[in-house]
Amino acid sequence: MNPTTHSAEGEPLKRFAFILRLRPGVAEAYEKAHAAVWPEMLAMLKKGGIHEYSIFRRDELLFLTFKAVDFEATWSQFDNDPVNLRWQATMEPLFAPNEGLLPGERFPMMKEVFYMP
Repeated sequence: MNPTTHSAEGEPLKRFAFILRLRPGVAEAYEKAHAAVWPEMLAMLKKGGIHEYSIFRRDELLFLTFKAVDFEATWSQFDNDPVNLRWQATMEPLFAPNEGLLPGERFPMMKEVFYMP
C-alpha cells in the first residue's frame, strides 16, 4: 500500500483524528450503514479532499481518522451539501451528544503525539 502524502494540487496532507460516541444499542445499525455508504457520499468526501478515511469502533466509542490538507476548510465545505445533510440526518439519531468540546471544535479532536510511517 502506498499512502497518499499530497493532494491532487501537490499540497501536503495532514492526518486528523477525532472521537465520537454512539448511543447504547445502535452499533449494529451504525455498522450496517457504513457497510453500504452511499456512492454519492463517498464521491463528496473524495471530491472534498479526504483521503484514507477510517472509522474504528470499540463498543460505543468511535475513532475516526483521515488525511486532508486542512481539517476545517475540508469539513466546512460539506456543511450545506445536500448529500451530507441527508447522511447526517440518517446518522444523527445514532450518536451520543459530544461532550468536552474545546472552543471552535466541531468534534472532540485527537492530538497526534507519535507517528511511525
